[in-house]
Amino acid sequence: MTVPLDDFYAVIPAGGIGSRLWPLSRADAPKFLHDLTGSGHSLLRDTWDRLLPLAGPERIAVVTGRAHRAAVEEHLPDLADMNVFLESEPRESSAAIGLAAAILHRRNPDVIIGSFAADHVIRGERVFEWAVQQAVAVARAGYICTIGITPTEPSVGFGYIKRADDELAVEGAPEAALVERFVEKPDLATAKQYLEERTYLWNAGMFISRADVLLEELRRTKPALHAGLIELAEAWDDKELRGPAVDRIWPRLEKIAIDYSVAEPAADAGRLAVIPGHFDWDDVGDFASLAKLQNRGRPSDLAIIGAEARVLADASSGIVVSQTKRVISLIGVRDIVVVDTPDALLVTTSEHAQRVKGVVDALKLTGRGDVL
Repeated sequence: MTVPLDDFYAVIPAGGIGSRLWPLSRADAPKFLHDLTGSGHSLLRDTWDRLLPLAGPERIAVVTGRAHRAAVEEHLPDLADMNVFLESEPRESSAAIGLAAAILHRRNPDVIIGSFAADHVIRGERVFEWAVQQAVAVARAGYICTIGITPTEPSVGFGYIKRADDELAVEGAPEAALVERFVEKPDLATAKQYLEERTYLWNAGMFISRADVLLEELRRTKPALHAGLIELAEAWDDKELRGPAVDRIWPRLEKIAIDYSVAEPAADAGRLAVIPGHFDWDDVGDFASLAKLQNRGRPSDLAIIGAEARVLADASSGIVVSQTKRVISLIGVRDIVVVDTPDALLVTTSEHAQRVKGVVDALKLTGRGDVL
């Protein structure tokens, strides 16, 4: 049985709508509030349950938008009110994770925080826990640590982390290594090369660090953003000061991913470590990955999602998501993606699933916010 780590606080950023999963995922029902695995719970709840043995219910915080507070609290009834950190509008992961770090550091100067996305799918909880325990040990030694996923295929949908040749000698973290560099999403030939070299890991966006170390890195690279977050943290636990401070400060914070503001500069300076994660992981970034997840990697199968889905299929594969009672008939189509909702219908293929975000962007430009 895993014992919660006394100095560890888990942070769950629950933002974004998952636009590549439109029209299943919407502004008022984002990806993290859906059950995409058949577990009977939302991805958010699955993330909570995964972190509970490591942190305990009193040391899990969620950073989310004001509009999603009620839904988050419904899915996480044991979430403490003081651990709900609300954004007035999306400002990217540096602001979200930095806010949590600043608040929790003010409450406890020695705290170690770990950031884990609300909408990722992980299988192999014990192996996941071991990776986090190692990362916390590395964080105690003063490094910022990430957990990279051991690749199972030459994926072009993920960024990569290259491990340095030398391992990092940290007690309690036998698999730790320094990070040499981050790599953006590669083409297929490069991804195959990475898989063969065995020194590259998928970037899963998990970061574990002492809060003061993360904030110091942010101060070095983005001093204005750091100053705004510190000012917010100073007002946060006073309910009369919090609202006005958020309204005044939050909208002017720089939008930048934590990979660019903290992780990459720390890697360049030799302050970023990585633990290889040997568990199954997927960020369910589009309908192709959702189909693969549902089909357990069997490309000839047709995945069907929807409590009342009515699907007739003959010699077809891919995925059908149905939120209506319409009969959907598929005959002789391969790698099809059909998403049928009361007010929008999407039809594409797994090959073009990444382009769904372009449809969402086009709808925004045409003012069709009613279907977003």
